[in-house]
Parts: sequence; C-alpha cells; structure tokens
Amino acid sequence: YLKISVLSGCAIIVRGQPRGGPPPERQINLSNIRTGAMARRAAQGQPDTKDTPDEPWAFQAREFLRKKLIGKEVCFTVEIKTSLGREYGMVYLGKDTSGENIAESLVNEGLATVRREGIRGNNPEQARLCELEDQSKASKKGMWSEGGGTHTIRDIKYTIENPRNFVDSLHQKPINAIIEHVRDGSVVRALLLPDYYLVTVMLSGIKCPTFKREADGTETPEPFAAEAKFFTESRLLQRDVQIILESCPNQVILGTILHPNGNITELLLKEGFARCVDWSMAVYTQGAEKLRAAERSAKERKVRIWKDYVAPTANLDQKDRQFVAKVMQVINADAMVVKLNSGEYKTIHLSSIRPPRIEGEVNQFDKDKRFRPLYDIPYMFEAREFLRKKLIGKKVNVTVDYIRAATGPGEGTPAFAERTCATVTIGGINIAEALVSKGLATVIRYRQDDDQRSSHYDELLAAEARAIKNGKGLHSKKEVPIHRVADISGETQKAKQFLPFLQRAGRSEAVVEYVFSGSRLKLYMPKETCLITFLLAGIECPRSSRNLPGGIQVAEPFSDEAMLFTKELVLQREVEVEVESMDKAGNFIGWLHIEGVNLSVALVENALSKVHFTAERSAYYKTLVTAEEACRQRKEKIWANYEEKPVEEVVHLSEEKERVANYRPVYVTEIADTLHFYAQDVETGTCQLESLMETMRAEIAAHPPVEGSYSARRGDYCLAKFADGEWYRARVEKVESPAKVHVFYIDYGNREVVSSTRLAAMPPAFSTRTLPAQATEYTFAFIQVPQDEDARADVVDCVVRDIQNSQCMLNVEYSGATCPHVTLLFGDTKEDVGLGLVKEGLVMVDVRKEKHLQKMVRDKYGVDDGRLNIWRYGDFRADDADEFGYSR
Repeated sequence: YLKISVLSGCAIIVRGQPRGGPPPERQINLSNIRTGAMARRAAQGQPDTKDTPDEPWAFQAREFLRKKLIGKEVCFTVEIKTSLGREYGMVYLGKDTSGENIAESLVNEGLATVRREGIRGNNPEQARLCELEDQSKASKKGMWSEGGGTHTIRDIKYTIENPRNFVDSLHQKPINAIIEHVRDGSVVRALLLPDYYLVTVMLSGIKCPTFKREADGTETPEPFAAEAKFFTESRLLQRDVQIILESCPNQVILGTILHPNGNITELLLKEGFARCVDWSMAVYTQGAEKLRAAERSAKERKVRIWKDYVAPTANLDQKDRQFVAKVMQVINADAMVVKLNSGEYKTIHLSSIRPPRIEGEVNQFDKDKRFRPLYDIPYMFEAREFLRKKLIGKKVNVTVDYIRAATGPGEGTPAFAERTCATVTIGGINIAEALVSKGLATVIRYRQDDDQRSSHYDELLAAEARAIKNGKGLHSKKEVPIHRVADISGETQKAKQFLPFLQRAGRSEAVVEYVFSGSRLKLYMPKETCLITFLLAGIECPRSSRNLPGGIQVAEPFSDEAMLFTKELVLQREVEVEVESMDKAGNFIGWLHIEGVNLSVALVENALSKVHFTAERSAYYKTLVTAEEACRQRKEKIWANYEEKPVEEVVHLSEEKERVANYRPVYVTEIADTLHFYAQDVETGTCQLESLMETMRAEIAAHPPVEGSYSARRGDYCLAKFADGEWYRARVEKVESPAKVHVFYIDYGNREVVSSTRLAAMPPAFSTRTLPAQATEYTFAFIQVPQDEDARADVVDCVVRDIQNSQCMLNVEYSGATCPHVTLLFGDTKEDVGLGLVKEGLVMVDVRKEKHLQKMVRDKYGVDDGRLNIWRYGDFRADDADEFGYSR
C-alpha cells in the first residue's frame, strides 16, 4: 500500500495502487501504543463543544510519522477490527514485515507510550515495546525529557482579522509549508512554517472540477473531480512545499504551490484536470503564458475535461490561420481591411477588444445634428487615428483566433455578419494590446467556458489594468476630447467661403477619408477641421454606376479598376492638395499629391483616365499628354479599342517676328554641371532678399530653433544651416534618412545633403508668399553642350571662372522645356559669354528653325574653323550616324 496521510502519531491512511481511478482509502491505527491527541475544532452549530488544543508531543509524533512514511510503500497486518469498522494492527516500512516496525520507532523516540493494560506475557511484540519504552525513559527522549513538546496551531480564518494585510505583508515571497488537506484539485489547507498558521489556499489562475454539496448534505462530484483531487493528493498531501501567497480578494487567499518536482498548477492544466480562470490569472506570479500553454496542450490532446473540445479555428487550414497581409483601410477602432498576397481583400476584427462607445442613448444635442460616430463618440477618432498612422499601407502578421458566427437581430440587439477575429502584430507589437494600453479600447469579458478569445488575452487584461492605473484615454477623469468637424461637402455657400483660403494656401495637408470613384474623393483637412469633396483636375475618369432619378447609370469600362487604383494609392493616407477651383455643387477641384506622385498623372499613366482639355492651362499638362500618348500607343485598358484618326496636314501661316533685345542686370549665383545656371534679378529682388535675410537671422538669434525638432518631408519649405554657419531658405527635395536630407537653396540655386538637425521650420513671415524664391534657372541660347564628359567639364570650369558670383546682363531669347534660353553679356565688357565659348571651340552652335533667330545665329555666331578644343580633330559632326555609334 502507498501511504498518503498521517492523521496522528498512531493513525495513518493508506491507499492501494491506482487502477483506472483513485483507489479506496483505508485507515490503520497502530496497536499497543498511544500518542497525544491532535487539536480539534469545535463542531459548528454545537455551542456546548469547545476547541481542543494539541496534547504535548502529539504534533512531534505526527511529524515523525509524516516524514518517515509519506509517499513510501508500507506493509501492515490487522490484529483487531472493531464493530464500528476501526482496524488496529502493525505497520512496517517496505513491502513485507521484515521492514522497520513503525510502532517500535515511535516508542524508541519517546513519542508514544505503550498500552500496558492487558499485556500478555507470551507476546514478544508487546514485550519488545515495553523494553523500548524503558530504554527511552532512561535516555529521557521525547516526552520523557524535561518540559517542551507543545505547539500552537492557529487558523488564519479565526485568528487574523484582515487576511489581506497578512498576505500583503509576505510580499509574494516563498514560505515553507505543509499541505494538511486537499479539498479538491485546486483548493488545499496548508500549515505555514515556522509560525504554524493554518490557511486555506486556492491555486491562482485555475479551477478544477469540484464536489457540489446537495441539499441533503451529500456531495456530488463533477466529472473528473475525484481524479483531480487524487492527482493533487498523491503529489502534495502532507509534503513539504513552498507557497507563494499572491492575493486575497474577498477573503479568498490565492497562491501558488512550488514543489521540487514541479508546479502543481501547471501539471493540473497539462493533464486536463483544470481550466484557466481569468479573474485570478492576473495575480499568478510565475507567468500566465505558461498556464495558457499548458491548457492549450491539454486541449490539443483532448484529455479529460477537454475530451469533447473543438478548437475555434479547427475548420481553417494553416495558411488561413496565419498569414501576412497589407492594411488597406481602418474601418473602426477594432476592424480593418487587409489585402492578402493573393490579391483578395479581407475584413479583420481585433480579437477580444471593444472600441469606444456611448453608454445609453444619444443626448438631445446630438439628436439635433447628424450623428457621426467617428467624431462624436469620445476617443473613437483617437483610436482610429492611432491605427491609421500605425498600419495603413504596412505589412502585418495576422493570426486568426476565432470566427464569430453571424447573429440575427434580436430584441434590442442588432444583427452581425460573420466576423474573423484575429491578433494583428507589426514589428513584434500586438496592435490590440497597444490600443488597450493607451486607453483607446477596452477588453471584452467572457464566460469561463467561452474559448473564443484572443490568444494573448492575458496581455490584454494586463494592458487594460495599466491603462486604468495610469488614467489613460477612456479611463481618464479629464474632460473627453471634442472634435468639431464641419462637413462642407455639397454646401455651396460654405465652400465659396473656404475656396479663397484654400487657393492662397498652395499645397495643403489632408487625409483621404473615402473614395467615391477614381477621381472623386472625400478629404479631411486637419488644419481647417473640415470635410470636403475633392475632384481631381485635368483628367476625365470612367464613371461608376450611380442611382439617378431616371434609373441606374451603367458603369463605364474600367471605372471599378480606376476606383480600386485610387483606393490602394491614397485611401486613409496623408496627402497634399492644391485647390484650383470649385464646381456648382460645392466640390473643390485641384491636384492631389502623395509622396511626390500626382494622382491625376498616375491614373493617366496607368491607362485608367484621359486628359481633359482643362489641363491645358496647368503646369502638369505636358506630363499628362506624354503619359496619355504612351498608353494610347500601347492600347492599354481604356485605349484598347482606340483608332487614330487621319491627320490632315495644315499649313500655318504666321508673320515673321523680330528678335527683341531687352537686357536686364542679374547676379549669377550657381552654375550646374549641365551648364544651366541660377541668377537673381538685381533690379527687383536683391535688396529685398538682403533685408529679409537680416530680419530672419535676427529672429533666429533671438529664438534659436530646437535642434532635431523639425521633421523633414519632401516638398516642404524650411530653413537650412549652410556650411558658413548661417541660415538660408531651402526646399526639401529628398529624404533618405534623418542624417541625409537633400535640400535646394531657393534663393541661390545650390544643393546640399544635410542632417535634419541642421533644418528648422520656416516662419510664415519669411515664406515664399512674403518674398518668392530669388534664384531662377536659365540656360544658354544658340549653343550645344558637348556630350563628352571631359569636354563638358572644361566648359563648366570656364563659365564658373568667368561669371559665377558676378553681375551680368541677361536677355531671354526663347522658352525651353525646363527653363528659358538666354544670352548673357559680361557686366563690364558687354561681350557675349556664349559667343566667347563658341570662339574658344568649347561648344557647338545650335541652329534654330525660327527665321527671326536664324539671322541672329548666322550674323553673330558664324565663326571660322580655328580647330580649337573640340574641333581640333576636324568637324566630327559629319559622321554622327547611328552606325558609327555616336548616338549611343
């Protein structure tokens, strides 16, 4: 038999080997000896009875037997069985009677007395006990020694007024204890050492099946309750353990029992004898993830209480449970649309969290206006913005936790479609946990048997506890943020008031809230706190289907593709818009840019839109026409059925013009490697620029910008500190990293790569509205720059030496693709700079087709063949055919 518990110094309980379940218990009382009686509490409901304490040496006798026998195999013989069923006999340590006689050991240690009444002289066992008792008395062992032998065991329930203070005073440190009783698999009675406090402990984080007490006093075990109790008893009952008392909610002491062979809490879960409980999981000090992992293991193996378990995602393939996707839209504070690698779109809900909501009905003020949840529910906008800025356009890892079945409308509850609930992470960060920790969402509480929850549910609860403690977001006691956003979509009068302001603003920041079609969007303007409808300028996009008074308008070909293209590129992204005008319905018309891409141009380049005639007066017309022509040649998408119409040759008669010479003084500030140069107009801008620079530098000296506070973005105007230590106006052309920002100095024409710490925001008083950029780009008229790099470098060096940082006279001769073509005269000698380059043989003459310019080239630039520089090997232009490789 296996020894499982010691009732007193002379009574033990044994069980046989388990076979298919817990074996029956059997109490054996030791014959011929007597030990002190253990303490006994007064019976409840019987006022005449009193508590009785331990008799002297009773506890020592019990401890002697406990340490010698617990968990050991014993052999016993039954000598007497009373009419009440009590059995008396001898107990031996080991498998047979040749082992140590336990009664003799007790007497020998002075922990028991021999029952001498009725001794039979011919009984050698009784004689042996009397002999041992006499020896113990002579040696003054145990109870035969002088004094001692008493212990006071105190039940916390009756002796400690505030158990919570007692638990807190231990500071969750392990304390030694003896497990005295196992009520069920997860509730035990423990004796705390060395102060001998008796305490009932419930294991933190779990619950085992229990024994329900019926009205007649009988106990009915739940399934696997007896097995769970035996599992705990056989490993812990009357063992020396360590206990961490972790919390005491509602007078219930929660703790964790640590044994050298393992943690009983985790073992119970792993073997399917217990389930995790949320209300006590938070106080478990050994790591809640270990308990969840142990429970998950039991569920997967379907052992014991999980024998009928079906996983929430059992019907999903592995590729559908875990996948990587791109976030395309944030629908709500807990829902988003993602694009799978297959191109399919899928709506994902964040598991186990609830977005901000209004408790009760909408108040009267809200009833008077159109209720907009995004702006009118406290913290809904902040939650949406957190997800939008964190996720839009990014790749995320999605782990499906469960699929919530569709529900029909009920009394007071709306209908919900089927929901795929998942844990979404980016860069190792659980987005739901981050949202909850900022107080922008709350955690859903479930029934204990509801397994449809987040796989990181405990982390969510911990994050919510932190948010509540720190008073974040929804848990803050401050006034809730209010968003007064004016929706002027379709409001013609309001739109007219906004129009001049938006036109003067140039490029304005916006967020695309909704895409109606490829070229029609709804924008949120953060600085103006308004919503507008925005139409893309310069293009004619295929129309989507619409409900009209006369019926449904059929969608034009490729309208859906255009809308999808626009959605993928700009939906819920931060963009820049240039408002040019508005239509009769109050919709604004203009250009939209995202990360340097013009959306109108992008639609035309992808053959999803045509160029509208209104684009002719815009700066983007040439780009649009070039893109459209390329798509038309390839016959892509909307141009698939395009047939070119025969072009009739038209002879244009024009009057011959005369060249106009109107030279003005300029100051050359920068010369590029392409022989383009930048110059300032002396008459109109030099004095103003000097005045602005002095004022600007004085203000910077008085209020120095905070280093590193400026975040550079492409296209922004800012201030940049040049190598001379002075601040100049600049435009950001490219941002490689915070340490590499490409800037263009708008007043001087030079470029530089600087660190963002050398940049600062441009005060409005010094913006381009106050004084336009002073450096204008030009190139030389009537000359061709050599293709050879060395020859071109010689030309640039010569020009830099002659005219950089000097005043010259400039005349615009004709327009170019990127900048005006000019003739330039030296300021002192009034000699033509370009003509000098031709005479030196550094450049070639560019013969113009215009008659009024041909005379200028012939009369002024017709030079003789001196065979200088590029002409030293003769006229190489005669062999410029492709077969000689020149064009290559």
